[in-house]
Amino acid sequence: MPPLSSLSSPSAPSSLAAHPSRDAVVVALRAAGCVFAEDEADLLLATAATPHELTAMVERRVAGLPLELVVGWAEFLGRRVIVEPGVFVPRRRTEFLVGQALAGAPHASVVVDLCCGSGAVGVALAAALGGVELHAADIDPAAVRCARRNAAAVGGQVHAGDLFDALPGALRGRIDILAANVPYVPTGEVPLLPAEAREHEPLTALDGGADGLDILRRVAGEAAGWLAPGGCVLVETSERQAADAVEAFRRGGLTARTATDEELFAHVVIGTQE
Repeated sequence: MPPLSSLSSPSAPSSLAAHPSRDAVVVALRAAGCVFAEDEADLLLATAATPHELTAMVERRVAGLPLELVVGWAEFLGRRVIVEPGVFVPRRRTEFLVGQALAGAPHASVVVDLCCGSGAVGVALAAALGGVELHAADIDPAAVRCARRNAAAVGGQVHAGDLFDALPGALRGRIDILAANVPYVPTGEVPLLPAEAREHEPLTALDGGADGLDILRRVAGEAAGWLAPGGCVLVETSERQAADAVEAFRRGGLTARTATDEELFAHVVIGTQE
């Protein structure tokens, strides 16, 4: 699936026939500013069961609803992940975080996905590792419901609550991979986000406080007590936040480093329990 694309305007299609053609769908999507109009048209045509459903889906997309919410799923590392209204849509750049986790702990047996949203990260890790004990958590009830649907496929448990408060105490000192896709957009920059994120994703999944690192610092301050020896915690940041994030992990008692994928514009900070 194409990534979240920018819509320049929410204009509705002027006319979609009772049996809309691919060309008509492409024209409607392109007029609304969809960057990947042809790819999106093919996906909508393949997903809709009837012409009426197709027309309704095109109208929702043209009105600005993210494509992933229109079709009900997002592609993440080759898997279809269920996404529901009000839930953060997993980004392709986060696939880099998963790869770094697998490289750093290829034999992990206990995985936790904090701020899990749809649960895409935890499910991808569990699927790659096989036979792991997976726990995920989020403070948002909509995310918890959605993540439970996705985690069921790999036998994962999803908990509701605020960061580590949501986790069973028995996990202390046992976690091999702690993936925490925390919000890291500075509060003042949230209004600058694309409308698809700003209007359709929960603020709790976007707003990271004044400098974007409020939640990250909380994770960094507690992670050491939950990690197994040699366990690692991974978070995304922006390039300009990476140095401060590394310092937060070090203050939390972890060895810390950064990893970057320029193609994906992905920046991951990794803290390790020695």
